[in-house]
Amino acid sequence: GLAPVPDTPVERLYRTIYLLLPHYMIALLKVLLAAAPTSRARSEPIDILDEVVPKEPVAGVVESSLLNLDVDRHKEITVKAISGLMLLLLKQLKLNHIYQFEYVSQQLVFANCIPLILKFFNQNIVTYVRARNSSPALDFPGYFIGDRVELSLDLLSNSLSGSNCSWRNMFSCINLMRILCKSCKWKHARTIMMVAFKSATILKRVLHVRNAMLQLYALKLLKSQSRYFGRQWRKNNMAIMSAIYQKVRHRLTDDWAYGNEVDARPLDFQTDECTLRTNVDSFNARRYTKFWCDTEVAPLDNSLVSVLNQHIELPEEFKLNYEAWLEREVFSKESNWDLILSLSTKASNIHAEQIRSVD
Repeated sequence: GLAPVPDTPVERLYRTIYLLLPHYMIALLKVLLAAAPTSRARSEPIDILDEVVPKEPVAGVVESSLLNLDVDRHKEITVKAISGLMLLLLKQLKLNHIYQFEYVSQQLVFANCIPLILKFFNQNIVTYVRARNSSPALDFPGYFIGDRVELSLDLLSNSLSGSNCSWRNMFSCINLMRILCKSCKWKHARTIMMVAFKSATILKRVLHVRNAMLQLYALKLLKSQSRYFGRQWRKNNMAIMSAIYQKVRHRLTDDWAYGNEVDARPLDFQTDECTLRTNVDSFNARRYTKFWCDTEVAPLDNSLVSVLNQHIELPEEFKLNYEAWLEREVFSKESNWDLILSLSTKASNIHAEQIRSVD
């Protein structure tokens, strides 16, 4: 029989949410789009600032500055939470079963996750990473411990300019870049989609951020696309090619540095995506649908090898009376082997005649 499915927390989570997983992915990406720095609040379908912006207009310069600070901070925390959630879900599902990971990554691609993340990085990413939208006087636990400091514009400006990096924004950028890498790794159709969206210019801008991990994943994405850029692009970007050689792991069969597939299109690799989707749907139906294959409508297995390799558990009563069954069904009955062989030879001749008639 089939091996039992291990009852792990990740398995229980996937079993619970896999039917509504496409809707969950779309909802997360909508919130991520609304929280992106390049988005406008009025044009987005979801208003994530409803709990932050007060109903009445704010009076005063300090209060207005605090409101802008709180709005930007709220967006940053939202991006950090959603990017971390999606990355953690992909990693845990990949460890649990590869088809679960492929199902989630396919749903992200179908929900336009790739252009959304590229739109997120299509900004001055260095300024975004350096942005500091929090003040020590307002952070926990300093806001509740000790004497409260009277807020002023000078205090806010000094606290906002005290650091050269916002680790919250850096964490979000690394998460989004890793989601792109996991979704496009060894998927030629998705890689060509990134080429069509002109992601090379955006990724080159990401390399300006002096963070080793962020640069590593940006170089991985550029390496997977380099064969589709052509020789002229590689010639004009030798610094990036050298960085890929130095930082990214290579394999013996890699041809990214000299392969040319400039005329490749996503439709050329659509068969791989369809095959993967068929396998994932079959996995979900086989493992998580109660009556996925009824014996009355199941196709007949005509393969002798697969039938003989099936594990059949014999009942205990049959095992105890096995010798009696042999005597009754095998030894005590006579078989006309000449008739059996003649029928087999006749069937073979008929089959050969049919083949010759077709030819």
